[in-house]
Amino acid sequence: MSRISRLFTFAVALVASAMPAVQASGQSGADYFRGKTITYIVATSPGGGYDTYGRLVAEYMQRYLPGATVLVRNMPGAGHLVGTNAIFAAKPDGLTIGTFNTGLIYSQLIRHSGVRFDLERMSWIGKAANDARIIAIAQQSPIKTYRDLIEQKQPVAFAAAGIGSAAYVETVMLTSALKLPIKVLTGYNGSDDMMAMRRGEVVGSISARSTWDPFVRNGYARYIAQIGGDQTDVPQLADLVTDPAAKALIALIRTQCDVSRLTAGPPDIPPDRLAALRNAFRLAMEDKELLAKAEKIGIPIEPAYGDTVLRLVTEALNQSPATIELLAEALTRK
Repeated sequence: MSRISRLFTFAVALVASAMPAVQASGQSGADYFRGKTITYIVATSPGGGYDTYGRLVAEYMQRYLPGATVLVRNMPGAGHLVGTNAIFAAKPDGLTIGTFNTGLIYSQLIRHSGVRFDLERMSWIGKAANDARIIAIAQQSPIKTYRDLIEQKQPVAFAAAGIGSAAYVETVMLTSALKLPIKVLTGYNGSDDMMAMRRGEVVGSISARSTWDPFVRNGYARYIAQIGGDQTDVPQLADLVTDPAAKALIALIRTQCDVSRLTAGPPDIPPDRLAALRNAFRLAMEDKELLAKAEKIGIPIEPAYGDTVLRLVTEALNQSPATIELLAEALTRK
């Protein structure tokens, strides 16, 4: 065999031996996830709205990532801070994503000491819904209207999740700004607040409407005011108050209503993998079976995707110094 032939044979063998490695390292997009497990962190306890949405999203994203397994892991603590910090700190390989409370926008605005994330740097996959905030009152309570609430002579107990959650932050903000006679009790995760209301342990809650709609339909509670949303069966809280500072905080809360039930990953997920995750999320949100399940259990699906969600989050974080000061004052006032 001539020297040229030997060199040619060697080159062919070298290319052939390198092909498996090239193919393995060159996995991209959805192919990367084949045979792998994606951990979907839900930053709260099982039960309740975030867990419901998280499990629905995880189930149907798996359908559109062939060969992948998407496992839900509940990681409650500190009003979603524990789970969100874990998502942000995860390896940016696309194998850890999750959902958390929009109240963390407030925590980032006031530079809460527990925040170890930057929402603008996260890899945004999508959001599943818009979600009005409501003031829900136990059916057995004599409080029938917002005026009834503000005329209470003694503080009434309202349930909230951990400090840092949207329910906690918004309840404290509104209690402070509107001088509401409310005593905030924390630690009600998942559906604990509803069970506490049925027991008579608490009178009310300020939370996401989609979470409370089934409870209200079952006759256990009523709504007396709402922030955001296009429903007309409940008066808008902004129409019931006149104080400019209170209206500014209500407007801030309203920005959260457009970015509910989020799904995100850590910063710097490779673009092709992020595109595959976003595509799987989009297909999940358009899946007729998912939509039927959501309708059956009474939760809205009003999705947005990728950079659109990043824009909404960025806008929510773009608050004036005066509004941030009002927010900080409301959350630190004794």
